[in-house]
Amino acid sequence: MLNGTEDEEKWLAEGIAGIQHNAFYMHRALDSNNLREALKYSAQMLSELRTSKLSPRKYYELYMRAFDELKRLELFFKDDSKHGVSVVDLYELVQHAGNILPRLYLLCTVGSIYIKSKEAPAKEVLKDLVEMCRGVQHPIRGLFLRSYLAQISRDKLPDIGSEYEGDADTVMDAVDFVLQNFTEMNKLWVRMQHQGPGRVREKREKERSELQDLVGKNLHVLSQIEGVDLEMYKETVLPRVLEQVVNCKDDLAQYYLMDCIIQVFPDEYHLQTLETLLGACPQLQPTVDVKTVLSRLMDRLSNYATSSADVLPEFLQVEAFSKLSNAIGKVIEAQVDMPAVGAITLYVSLLTFTLRVHPDRLDHVDQVLGACVKKLSNIPKLEDSRAMKQVVALLSAPLEKYNDIVTALTLSNYPRVMDHLDIGTNKLMAMVIIQSIMKNNSCISTADKVEVLFELIKGLIKDTDGADVDELDEEDFKEEQNSVARLIHMLYNDEPEEMLKIICIVRKHTMVGGPKRLPFTVSSLVFSALRLLRQLQGQEGDIVGEEASMTPNKIFQLLTQIIESLSAVPSPELALRLYLQCAEAANGCDIEHVAYEFFTQAFVLYEEEIADSKAQVTAIHLIIGTLQRMNVFGVENRDTLTHKATGYSARLLKKADQCRAVYACSHLFWVDDQDGIKDGERVLLCLKRALRIANAAQQMANVARGSGGPVSLFVEILNKYIYFFEKGNKQITSSAIQGLIEFINTEMQSDSTNPDSVADAFLASTLRYIQFQKQKGGVVGEKFESIKL
Repeated sequence: MLNGTEDEEKWLAEGIAGIQHNAFYMHRALDSNNLREALKYSAQMLSELRTSKLSPRKYYELYMRAFDELKRLELFFKDDSKHGVSVVDLYELVQHAGNILPRLYLLCTVGSIYIKSKEAPAKEVLKDLVEMCRGVQHPIRGLFLRSYLAQISRDKLPDIGSEYEGDADTVMDAVDFVLQNFTEMNKLWVRMQHQGPGRVREKREKERSELQDLVGKNLHVLSQIEGVDLEMYKETVLPRVLEQVVNCKDDLAQYYLMDCIIQVFPDEYHLQTLETLLGACPQLQPTVDVKTVLSRLMDRLSNYATSSADVLPEFLQVEAFSKLSNAIGKVIEAQVDMPAVGAITLYVSLLTFTLRVHPDRLDHVDQVLGACVKKLSNIPKLEDSRAMKQVVALLSAPLEKYNDIVTALTLSNYPRVMDHLDIGTNKLMAMVIIQSIMKNNSCISTADKVEVLFELIKGLIKDTDGADVDELDEEDFKEEQNSVARLIHMLYNDEPEEMLKIICIVRKHTMVGGPKRLPFTVSSLVFSALRLLRQLQGQEGDIVGEEASMTPNKIFQLLTQIIESLSAVPSPELALRLYLQCAEAANGCDIEHVAYEFFTQAFVLYEEEIADSKAQVTAIHLIIGTLQRMNVFGVENRDTLTHKATGYSARLLKKADQCRAVYACSHLFWVDDQDGIKDGERVLLCLKRALRIANAAQQMANVARGSGGPVSLFVEILNKYIYFFEKGNKQITSSAIQGLIEFINTEMQSDSTNPDSVADAFLASTLRYIQFQKQKGGVVGEKFESIKL
């Protein structure tokens, strides 16, 4: 055992010094053509490789020094004229070296020249060398010796087309040599694990990893032999290599060699021998990382499949998917202690394989998902974060491949896999699904697919067991719910019957979302139903007939029920807005009683639920604006609603708000279209009432602050006077406008009025407009001419 890094460095330095010392005298002997002296010093030089004090990494440095000197010695041996001995005699002579390790190094060096001389068949010399190397059984020394043998013989194998080609079995001789050397090297490599005490096992495994390439180079040499065709690979090479891999029962060796086989031999060979290669996987040690081995195999095969369309029939012919699927099942069954993440990773690789090789076979995709469900069903609760990520990768793969969630919705096992995700990951996957729909502008157009979709994203639309909605990050929650709201707008079908089914399914799922979610989803659902109404309006024929299979009245009933769900939130401002939207839709369908009912509901909310003064101001202006656009009402119903609107306007908390709401009501009595209402007297009454309220506000400001309030309200009312004057309301006269302008000027010049730059600018702009109208000439100019500025 080593005593430390310093001791090892010291031993390495001594070994290198020994090689240099003996190499010096060896060179002198070579220069003087003294064969015996050269052999003596070369044997002494190679004796330095007998050390057991160095780690594999340091031993490699020592070996490379000796290797460089052996090349010089080989050049000397090649020239018979220098040493005067035939290659046959030289081959016999070097076998008299005292120590076995130097003897075998020299034998391999001379053996290389012996083969090149062709005085003996290459296969005989190689067989002799590979057998003689059995004499060194120390793991590290034996590995490097056989590595040297592989190095000097790789260009001298009796391969087809080689200058050393022999009889009909020549390729088999080359294969036998490499396989025998590989087998012996692997045995030496595996034996390293038993060297030294058990407490340094981890260090020993690291040292073994540093030497794995020495063993793997034999497989690389095998793959380069020209005569190893598919038939020979299938019948001889692969079975013998796999036999060695399985029988060595060493997890490090098995993992490395399986990976080596996959990497060095052609993809075509793997495809044609898939059953044999996969058959070895369940026989590997339980500690072997089989999932990585199989994943790399599937990656190579899928890359091969996508390299050319011509090779795809081969995959179908050998039933590659079926064999891979069966192999994965057997590996998972054999390795009972395999963690969930390992099994799911295998399914991810298999799914990736089938998506690349057989993208049209959705049954394969569903089969993989089903196998994953079976594995997950044996796990009470999936808590491994790495396993969760792999499940997300499994579910994301079809979305990325098909760019169409509709395809994924046809997979029966897709939602069953999602059921095994924890709450957070389930939401994450639901967001991935929604983002895929948005990115690809997918339209989910059938009720059954909408049902499946909302089952998939149920983590976003309702509270799941164990989830506390109050603990959610506010920004994340809003993003999630806005995504769901946008999703609802993506659901569409040209057939009204199917569209109604879709709306009902969405309603069923979203109504259980709880008070925090409903404000997000109800709005989208309402507008989706309103879009359906527009579909019905766009169709030919009678849309309001009660005998029809679906009528606007039925949709309006559904809308009422949807909006009423907001009472649980409560969210009266939103509900009021939605009632007004529905009232406009009823106006478009020319259904007066429905429109009136929606306005009634809006007024009820205003009276009973909306208490905040700012919210009241916003609500009353929305009511006025919507009512102004309605043309479905008869005189009685319109008067009732208008009276309520004006009454609520006059009862707002602040005088300024009252004033603005009252003058806005003037538009309810003058609708500027062909069949619109034009009641000039009631317009004037509204404006006069607004003036009185503005005046009261001015007086209250004077009492409260000892100075007059701003005159901007009067300027606003002046603009309303000008509007109706221009529209031809005969009740609005130029003298009234003239009087209001003079009143405003007087108020602004009053010492008690606070300066108001905004009101000044507003008035100046208004007066410029009047001047502009006067300058137009014609009818308009004459109309404004009587107003003196």
